[in-house]
Amino acid sequence: MKDTADELFQEFIVRSSIRINRYLNAILWYFTAIGPAFAVGVKAGIFPGMKYVTCLCISILVALLALIHGMMLKRYPNQISASVFAITALDALIVYMMLSHVNIRLIWFLVPLLSILFCDKRLYGYALVLNYVFLCASVWETAPYYVNLRADYGNTGSYFCHVMGGYTIELLIMAAAGYIILKLVLDHYMELLRQYEVIREKEASELEKMNILDSMAEIYDNVNLISFKDNTEMSLRDSNQQKHGIDMNSQTHTLMNQRLKNQIHEDHLEAFLSFTNITTVRDRMLNRKIISGDFADVNSVWFRAQYITVEQGSDGKPDMVIYTTRNVDEEKRREEHLIRLSMTDELTGLHNRRRYEEDLNTCRTNGPEKELVLFSVDVNGLKKLNDTKGHLAGDELIRAAAECLVNSVRSRGTAYRTGGDEFMAIVYTEMPEKLREEIVEKASQWHGTYVEELSMAVGYGAYSDHPGATVSELEHIADTDMYHEKEMYYRDNEIERRVH
Repeated sequence: MKDTADELFQEFIVRSSIRINRYLNAILWYFTAIGPAFAVGVKAGIFPGMKYVTCLCISILVALLALIHGMMLKRYPNQISASVFAITALDALIVYMMLSHVNIRLIWFLVPLLSILFCDKRLYGYALVLNYVFLCASVWETAPYYVNLRADYGNTGSYFCHVMGGYTIELLIMAAAGYIILKLVLDHYMELLRQYEVIREKEASELEKMNILDSMAEIYDNVNLISFKDNTEMSLRDSNQQKHGIDMNSQTHTLMNQRLKNQIHEDHLEAFLSFTNITTVRDRMLNRKIISGDFADVNSVWFRAQYITVEQGSDGKPDMVIYTTRNVDEEKRREEHLIRLSMTDELTGLHNRRRYEEDLNTCRTNGPEKELVLFSVDVNGLKKLNDTKGHLAGDELIRAAAECLVNSVRSRGTAYRTGGDEFMAIVYTEMPEKLREEIVEKASQWHGTYVEELSMAVGYGAYSDHPGATVSELEHIADTDMYHEKEMYYRDNEIERRVH
């Protein structure tokens, strides 16, 4: 912030110098009237040692100085040279007046005081030194004239020392006073600029926040600004942006959520009311920037509700939050689609091993039900078929096995492809043997393009046959039963098992 304040101060000095130079230029032009004014004084006997030609020369000199100064302002408006010239010109004018025996002592102190307006210590120092040098030269040059007029000075040296002694003391006092004034002015301006910079940064921050809020209001379906400082809510989508009070003792939900809850699907209503409970938001957002929840409305369209911290208190809890809702139905559908893809076997369209393990873990967590049956299914002769007829025939056989399995299980359970020619099914039925026969029957009736027939080894583990067995134990029983069926197939068909 310091660097910025210094930059602002330098900009202020430059702008101030330009403005003051314009005023000084105007003053120089006004001073062209000094010649005629002095001429009137000469005629009235006020300036007896002055000639009319001197008055004319003063006006011409001032006009020339004003013209040069004006040209410098146009060509070099931001440089200190114009200010230096203005101070030098005023001092030169005073010297000329003094050499013309127009001695107004107060004018000598006017130029250094005017230089204070530039708020530049270097310029003030230059004005003091130049003023003193010109004053010494002027007093020395005019000393013989005044010695001849006065009898109390014996020679030029004594007059010069006496007059310059007084001038020097006065100039030193003025220099000290002027320096103090200049320092106070500079310090005051710098402090004002620092305060201005703080205010500007706060305004910029608030403007940025408002721009963000305006942008959010365009993105979201509903945007509510909730302040826990004064317990109010305000809809940013409302053109009036009217604040409404929140009674934390009796009110659990904002006006927006009181309206929204009528549109929430009944299956999500309880979760929605818990998430949007305004009395618990600050505790739930302790040291957190955002919390969100996804819910469905009465039309089964998904939306996302979010609380976003805008200002955080010293206790880590938010003092001000933005509450938003936004339609995420397309996002949720895409997410569900990706989940389905990750859980689906590409070749058969059945659920894959990942989904099988998840569903099996659910069974383990909930405990096996009385009608639970796990089926283990394997395609017979797939390796030989792949070796003799190729993978197109093998893929046809796998798809056929999946079709027979899913058409047999139907609504009684779920079928999975868990490996190359391995399938599992989680089924709820009281007649597992009949289902096995149905699977085998459908397989025997199938005929394909590359393959003539399909044979499947089907085993199962039923909870009703093994009360108290765990899900893992039923899975092992099903696998053992399937391999037993497979051995029977190879034995009955006199096929060497080891090569198939």
